Amino acid sequence: MSFDDQLPPKTRLLRAAAELLANSEGSPVSTRQITKLAGVTAPTLYHHFGDKEGLFDAVVAAGFEEYVAGERDFAPSGEPLEDVRRMWDNHVQFGLTQPHLYLVMFGNIRPESRPAIVADAESLLEEMLSKAAIAGQINVPPREAARSILAANVGVTLMLIAEPLEDRNLELSTMTRDSMIFAVSTETARGAAADDSGKSSVVVAAIALNAALQASHSDQLSSSELKLFLEWLHRISSSS
Repeated sequence: MSFDDQLPPKTRLLRAAAELLANSEGSPVSTRQITKLAGVTAPTLYHHFGDKEGLFDAVVAAGFEEYVAGERDFAPSGEPLEDVRRMWDNHVQFGLTQPHLYLVMFGNIRPESRPAIVADAESLLEEMLSKAAIAGQINVPPREAARSILAANVGVTLMLIAEPLEDRNLELSTMTRDSMIFAVSTETARGAAADDSGKSSVVVAAIALNAALQASHSDQLSSSELKLFLEWLHRISSSS
């Protein structure tokens, strides 16, 4: 089966490559498979993308642009953790509406090889969590919070994609989302034992100050002083 021949050849090639990669289960995808599904000749692929690897790179790049657009396509609410919830929901929706593309971006994981796409997605989430840190709303450093939340977000999305449409329960996403955000938020710290309350406050304050300094690029301290100060704050914020 080939794609609608009314679509531009470049679009058909991108879609064919994305679908074949997503369904390959790690097996090689040939140029012939791609051009047959897209309904074009090999020279057309070379004209638009140079070679097969160039096409694969374009598939991931196009997917990430679409993903980023979804993650940023809302006005900040002024409540960073609420915006993180919306980013989570956008992520799941992207995966469910573009399953083949999502599997290429987030599903083709090799042992001890961390895709750049995952690091970029973490950076997007870390931006929002840094705002939450500055506001004193999280009890772990933004980077650690971003890695934990994205791991859960990807896992839930892959699980929902794998389920038959009639069996999908989006409450699983909502429940996991809220549990993850609660786990990194200061609401958890407020529930700590009385003996730990002072320590929790110090950790939250250190995280907030750390995030604020890194965001402001303060020139009040020399680079060596700032580096040392951030190291101290990191040690405090990473304490259990």
